[in-house]
Amino acid sequence: MLIHAGIKPFTCPQCGKSFISKGILRDHMLIHTGIKSFSCSQCGKSFIQESQLENHLVTHTSEKPFSCSQCGKSFKNKSNIKRHMLIHTGIKSFSCPQCRKTFTQKSSLKGHMLIHAGIKSFSCSQCGKSFTHKSYLRRHMLIHTGIKSFSCSQCGKSFKQKSHIKKHLVTHTSEKPFSCSQCGKSFKNTSILKRHMLIHAGIKSFSCSQCGKGFTQKEHLKNHLVTHTSEKPFSCSQCGNTFTFKSTLKRHMLIHTGIKPFSCSQCGKSFTYKSSLKDHMLIHTGIKPFSCSQCGKCFTLKPNLKKHMLIHTLVNSFS
Repeated sequence: MLIHAGIKPFTCPQCGKSFISKGILRDHMLIHTGIKSFSCSQCGKSFIQESQLENHLVTHTSEKPFSCSQCGKSFKNKSNIKRHMLIHTGIKSFSCPQCRKTFTQKSSLKGHMLIHAGIKSFSCSQCGKSFTHKSYLRRHMLIHTGIKSFSCSQCGKSFKQKSHIKKHLVTHTSEKPFSCSQCGKSFKNTSILKRHMLIHAGIKSFSCSQCGKGFTQKEHLKNHLVTHTSEKPFSCSQCGNTFTFKSTLKRHMLIHTGIKPFSCSQCGKSFTYKSSLKDHMLIHTGIKPFSCSQCGKCFTLKPNLKKHMLIHTLVNSFS
């Protein structure tokens, strides 16, 4: 009856926590002593309470006797399924006082608070990189092992982490569920959207040490740095032509396939590249955005203006 009445007459003299029975209080008091009397016969790990050892023993088996009634996912112990059920309710009772982000579990909030504190207690023994959570370190360690346990069923590409394959699977669909609130452009995942948002913010945190040019993304700076060298590490297997960037090689390869997927809606002419179709469409509109600074003549395409400028160069050299 005490449970229903909510009465907890047995109080811990050390921390003040109350309990409904003397037996539960006795179990609790073991926490303060630090004595771990219950040991696992398989791995030797010790526990303060017998119930903790019982929960641990399940980890040495493949048994998952507790199933979620809503999604069918199985768990090794009752406490895990209780935590999982909060996902289906959508209730997030634990809120971060600093950024107001909410969580379904108190442990998730505690882990999140480490980010604000800047505490990174878990360090990689191989490269020294530190992490706020042990689970993040475990995921990171896969980089050093080189093991790629997660394979795509459609293309066979392998990944080190489950989250990476989830992102990859979206590339096999036409779905772009993440939209930019400023320009409406859609993206396949949140990380690409976040990178895109930097364009609107105008923040260029990555600067070239050679020419001072700024970039919104680190990868853009990496690509740019190659332009200061004569390196062209990407070679075409068919014609031997070399390129500075992998993306440029990919575009070039379309020439050898003969595929022209971009067609003009007005005349039916097809093009290998989308940019070529865009340039072609200017012919139909009659727009000539590129004008000569010397004679005022206008051109549809920039390369045509460049060719035209040679005339003035030759004239000037003979005058």
